[in-house]
Amino acid sequence: MSEPQRANAATIDLEAEFRASGVGEVLDELDRQLVGLAPVKRRIREIAALLLVDKVRRERGLASRPPTLHMCFTGNPGTGKTTVAQRMADILHRLGYIRTNKLVSVTRDDLVGQYIGHTAPKTKEVLKKAMGGVLFIDEAYYLYRPENERDYGQEAIEILLQVMENQRDDLVVILAGYGDRMERFFQANPGMRSRIAHHIEFPDYSKEELLAIAELMLSEQNYRFSPEGRAAFARYLEARMRQPHFANARSVRNALDRARLRHAVRLFESRGRALTLDDLQTIGPEEILASRVLARPEEERAA
Repeated sequence: MSEPQRANAATIDLEAEFRASGVGEVLDELDRQLVGLAPVKRRIREIAALLLVDKVRRERGLASRPPTLHMCFTGNPGTGKTTVAQRMADILHRLGYIRTNKLVSVTRDDLVGQYIGHTAPKTKEVLKKAMGGVLFIDEAYYLYRPENERDYGQEAIEILLQVMENQRDDLVVILAGYGDRMERFFQANPGMRSRIAHHIEFPDYSKEELLAIAELMLSEQNYRFSPEGRAAFARYLEARMRQPHFANARSVRNALDRARLRHAVRLFESRGRALTLDDLQTIGPEEILASRVLARPEEERAA
């Protein structure tokens, strides 16, 4: 058998390649960090599979066009978009698609200037900082403001488009924001849509998932709910999810911060008695039921 024939007949152990890459560790960490989001996690695994196979093919001399890596994450606030972007940067770095494992997160204010000649330097400075890694642009639709003739966002978009095309081997751009607004942004900027390979939608969390997220957040801080506290927080979530400006896991974190504050005040005010370790780490119903979200209408108006 000739050398080319032997090379062609050699078997490839993808499982071994997967283990050696360390990508499995990143995916496992994503599972631990984020409750739910099954369709998002499945899509991230699919992208990881594509990148791993592409890497193995290139290493075996099977030349092909490198996959386009720019992405768009759509969904409401607090659904894990930034966390997933961080893990995606880790995957890309482990597989050799970016030079450094870094995520540079920016908004419109970091890219767009307020006067002529200000935008290009700002945008280029951000791109220079992100080069070799991942640039995450949150609420990317704010770059485009057609109602303002003196807005300089379009200049930033044009620079981004050039870099996304000409330096796509050294920078991955992830746009993020509400789905409907991102769709309008792409309609107004078709060149941007054509450069995005992966569109991932982040669903809202269910009440049960948010309760699990709350327990995970508390555990990370060495707190826990009492059974009654857990039931009270479930009631809180039902009420809070019906209110405007609900931000999924972000709203849960804010609620827990306030509950920890009330917990500390309650313990401080009862300092005449000895406390146990259980007292120091248990969030009870009184910490939750004191929330204005659960206040009676007349109390809420008076607050």
